[in-house]
Amino acid sequence: MARPLSKLAPGWWDYTTIDKEILDDAAKLTPEDLVALSRPGFKVVIYDTLEEFYCAEALEYVEAWKQATPDNPVGVCGPIGPTEHLPLVAQIVNAIGLDLKNAHFWAMDEWVVDGKEVPEDHPLSFARADRHLCFNRIRPELAIPESNLHFPKADTSDYIKSWEGVRCAVMQGGQGDIKHWAFNDPPKREGKYVNEPPTPEEYLRLGTRVVDLHPVTIMQNARTSGGGKVDLVPSQAVTVGPVETWKAERVSIWHAGKHDNPFGQRLTTLMISKGIADTAVPMSLLALHPNVQFNFYRGGIGTCEVEMH
Repeated sequence: MARPLSKLAPGWWDYTTIDKEILDDAAKLTPEDLVALSRPGFKVVIYDTLEEFYCAEALEYVEAWKQATPDNPVGVCGPIGPTEHLPLVAQIVNAIGLDLKNAHFWAMDEWVVDGKEVPEDHPLSFARADRHLCFNRIRPELAIPESNLHFPKADTSDYIKSWEGVRCAVMQGGQGDIKHWAFNDPPKREGKYVNEPPTPEEYLRLGTRVVDLHPVTIMQNARTSGGGKVDLVPSQAVTVGPVETWKAERVSIWHAGKHDNPFGQRLTTLMISKGIADTAVPMSLLALHPNVQFNFYRGGIGTCEVEMH
């Protein structure tokens, strides 16, 4: 049977093109059901307060960086979205006097305009946000060397090379409305992918690259970062890819309820738990990663019940 056209953007693949039974099953899940979907290689954790949630997210950075030595440099790959944990990272590092000279950080992505990554004075620059919210707040004598901060650029060669010889203890991420991590969006429905999306094996061969953004991703970023001003949001970005993601010892996704909605949070949890990997739902590909953790804020899980507004 031919897969349906997207209800969101007919020229693209997305979660509205998958089996309706999966969608319906996901919508029925309770918070207790989400925890019960844990399995070997996939752990689901729920935090009762936002304070616990963002503190735990910040501690993942600190716990990874504490492992770094001159002979064993260790890094974290992190997102912009969530961002609330970033000042906490700096505060903890300063409070415990953690020397970061052997630590590394990879940013997940950056906007691209006219074939070039946006400069740090762009209002939506992710590099600017990382520095402002975290790295510029760390005491200079403790700071990560500039050479160990890796921000992706449209010319991806240096960024890709930076993953060599450094252990990535954890890759953090959020989940967008289109069910991506970083900007690993669903592909366009064109060429040889008109009738079927790429196979998981094809998608997992993708490394850091410049991508066209799904219309839902553009609208979401306008909503979450620009007050809804869509024209401010670029239509391309450079993003860390599955190749680098699979170099991370653990992938840790943080659901505060501020990015994806109650249904989306449930859908990818179900698909990863049950091993349903479909490139129309890129986050579901983490079903194939050996060590994934989903972290939820209980107050952000919500319900999928109909409520008219």
